[in-house]
Amino acid sequence: MKIALISDLHGNEVALDAVLASIRRGGADRIICLGDVATLGVRPREVLGRLRDLGCLCIMGNHDEFLLEPHMVHDYSEAPVVAAAVDWCRDRLEAGELDFVRTFERKREIDLGGEARLLVFHGSPRSHMENLLATTPPDELDELLAGASATVLAGGHTHVQMLRQHRGALLVNPGSVGMPFREFVDGRAPTLMAHAEYATVEAGDGVGVTLHRVELDRRRLRASVEGSDNPLAPSLQEEWS
Repeated sequence: MKIALISDLHGNEVALDAVLASIRRGGADRIICLGDVATLGVRPREVLGRLRDLGCLCIMGNHDEFLLEPHMVHDYSEAPVVAAAVDWCRDRLEAGELDFVRTFERKREIDLGGEARLLVFHGSPRSHMENLLATTPPDELDELLAGASATVLAGGHTHVQMLRQHRGALLVNPGSVGMPFREFVDGRAPTLMAHAEYATVEAGDGVGVTLHRVELDRRRLRASVEGSDNPLAPSLQEEWS
């Protein structure tokens, strides 16, 4: 079994299409999206449409819930432009698209065959706003995992790819499809990289995880936000210059 994990798409249609093409070339039995799909980027409807067409399992990220509970983004971020970009996205979605977001699950356990299991979530198993990092101390990580156990535990949220072993389990962050960060920013303004990220989990004789990066054309990225009145469009243009 081979499962492709995508996360933090953030309305970036160019990046999502490139990742899906890479997954098709490499082959996968299924795709799982770990959340944060539509906000911040300029093509929320197109990205949601791709996910609906895929029919894949989608996990509820914090930005997905911001679309459904507008007050939450103001509690989460002190950056006015982030809240404005979320509001911009929500204003462009139709009722059916918001209903699709409501179908996203908080977490799910996947049988990988034998005794192997994959647990998917967004931030941590207990909250879509918590950060699991390569530098998180083991005892603190135990608290964040809240007793959850699996062969592979997979979440996104930080926009930073990661693969680490924790007490025998593999902990993976596939990184961000739409806005990969050069480093963890903890609320500060990020530096974006001009590639898209995802991961694959393979189960057979054993279980393995591979992190992938797909190079993107900066000109296409800039062109995709040109003329948009999304509050973040000028920043994205500058990041991809």
